[in-house]
Amino acid sequence: MTAPIVELRDVTRSFPGPPEVQALKGVSLTLEEGEYLSIVGPSGSGKSTMLNILGLLDRPTVGDYRLNGTSTGSLTDDERAAARAQFIGFVFQAFHLMPRRTVLDNVLMPMLYSGVPRGEREERARAALDRVGLGHRVNFLPGTLSGGEKQRVAVARAVVSGPKMLLADEPTGSLDQRTSAEVMELFEELNADGLTLVVITHDQAVAERARRSIRISDGRLSEVAWAA
Repeated sequence: MTAPIVELRDVTRSFPGPPEVQALKGVSLTLEEGEYLSIVGPSGSGKSTMLNILGLLDRPTVGDYRLNGTSTGSLTDDERAAARAQFIGFVFQAFHLMPRRTVLDNVLMPMLYSGVPRGEREERARAALDRVGLGHRVNFLPGTLSGGEKQRVAVARAVVSGPKMLLADEPTGSLDQRTSAEVMELFEELNADGLTLVVITHDQAVAERARRSIRISDGRLSEVAWAA
């Protein structure tokens, strides 16, 4: 039996004060490979802290985070960076594309760090761009693209190295309703292909698309059952 891809055990993340702030309070969560989870909650509820813990960008103050069966607490910063490059893709609201580099160069960038052999990189980048419907934009600069196209480039960049889990932080926050739906459909196609998908959002309509949803409120988790 394979280990869950994510296992949080009584995770608390505190920030020193005064007064001390507990952004996460005794959080436990198990996520199986291939799940589609939304994490919803208002600003300041702990969503960003949760993303940073799941993405190995931050460490729990107390508790254990197991990624793909491995406890991450004792990993060095270099080992955490390597695990992040191997297992996790990120998509953010603000795209974070390099404005003076082409679409293709933007998608090539993460493969410099994730161990993809040099000879495979361009083929994989072009395939990822084809996958998100932007094979005809490889030589464009990001500034010439629409918001939806920029987010598609960001998705291609996030998945090009073959991660097991995609963390999307407010991925539709800068997009109109129609473009948001298109980007979410793209995420869901990737999930249908086996990619574990975690979408962090304050938008209930986006959250309701997931097969499973949890709410963060004042640093605590609760499962959500949306009304049909």
